[in-house]
Amino acid sequence: MTMTSAPPPPPHPPVTRRRPALLTTLVVTLVLALAGGGFVAWRTLNGGDDEPLAGRPRVEDRAAGLSYAVPEGWQRGDGDLIDSFTSSVTREHPGGRGGSIVAAGRGDGVPRAQLGAATERWARSNAVFFHPDGRSTVTESEATTVGGRPAHTVTLKVADGENGTGHLRMTVVAVDDDRVAFLLAVVQPATGAEKRTADLVLSSAALL
Repeated sequence: MTMTSAPPPPPHPPVTRRRPALLTTLVVTLVLALAGGGFVAWRTLNGGDDEPLAGRPRVEDRAAGLSYAVPEGWQRGDGDLIDSFTSSVTREHPGGRGGSIVAAGRGDGVPRAQLGAATERWARSNAVFFHPDGRSTVTESEATTVGGRPAHTVTLKVADGENGTGHLRMTVVAVDDDRVAFLLAVVQPATGAEKRTADLVLSSAALL
């Protein structure tokens, strides 16, 4: 898949082969996220008391140009990610029923005026990948900043096509005129606690 001016969604497999439901896809993604990222390092920061993940270890993703917090009970993905992503943190839900992943990546620059529309388009594209038989609804689309740079966050509620509900949230940061960085959270099934924790990871993003 060729990236022009956007962080790409995960590559699509051949159309002749039906993709698995998100529950299976996410488990596979969690497995793939467990093996070497030379650009990624852990560090512990003492954030402000008002930050929910203050003091937690952080991933420093030099390839994406972002750092983000690792919640308690989550693991860092250590390499062998699909090409769209440069680092990740994951959590298997209690009882092995689904899981959560937050992945980082990078892409070519986007005009600031188009950042919101582009973020929504990329979020929906990822929803199609993870939920090929489902439907997504935008529940939030908000302009924000990360490290003083323009950013946009889009949240989707996803009906997975198998009577389940997923949560997808994406923040894209205009690092400069030539590139963007992003964090993508996918949670299945979308329980309240798991959604909140994944969203906190995105909120903890900082530029390197």
